[in-house]
Amino acid sequence: MRLANATPERIREVTAINLDALEAILRWNLDNGIEVFRISSNTIPFGSHPVNTVRWWEEFGPRLAELGRLMHGMSISTHPGQYTVLGSQRADVVDASLAELEYQALLLRSFGLDAAHKLVIHLSGTPDRFAESVERLSPDTRARLTLENDERWSLSEVLSLAQELELPVVFDVFHHLLNGSLPKLDVRGATLLAGETWTPADGRQEVHFSTQEPGKRPGAHSSTLDASAFAEFVEAVGDLPLDCVLEVKDKERSVLAAQRLLRTSATA
Repeated sequence: MRLANATPERIREVTAINLDALEAILRWNLDNGIEVFRISSNTIPFGSHPVNTVRWWEEFGPRLAELGRLMHGMSISTHPGQYTVLGSQRADVVDASLAELEYQALLLRSFGLDAAHKLVIHLSGTPDRFAESVERLSPDTRARLTLENDERWSLSEVLSLAQELELPVVFDVFHHLLNGSLPKLDVRGATLLAGETWTPADGRQEVHFSTQEPGKRPGAHSSTLDASAFAEFVEAVGDLPLDCVLEVKDKERSVLAAQRLLRTSATA
């Protein structure tokens, strides 16, 4: 959809199509034993934009609840995009970022999912501005918020602010290798340290795995699973109770390959 054609009728039409597509994905996941899934931020078109005046959480309430029942037993998250910048110097950007997080939390609530189902975001701006913005979130949205390390913000920096704000940290092993910190800790040690920020109410600890795509800028996710690198990761942390999100371009194809590797590792 484009902003120019975002009429209430068109928003309703695309929302219905998106929810049908989501149902197909969820059923396929169930058939293939995939219990960790990141829902698209665009499930509801322009969900946080003033142009969307549809009370979609009410109009589609029964349909959303139906899909939520398919998610029972799954770990569901969202990952707001690069324009969600809580630490921005611009008030309008912060306001739009807060609106986006509130929309995505409302989406998860509309599925009937509790606060163990998370919103994963990156740090931005300055820690002080970021923290001030977090304090403006509604209680439910704040309870769903998690912070992820990346190429700009190291794990040690993210941990410092997360502990101050009492938020869980999603450990991204690829970003940690690109922007290292805590040199005395190996990958397992870093995973365990991030895990200390998770409480029982937060659900299972989430980690992200990816590798570098050859020939692309540093930090570009690979197009498919690097089986050798993933095997090393499994060797390091595979015995821990983790939800692992693979950030790869071919998505479910790599997930199926990872499942085969995990089964082989379990029987070795």
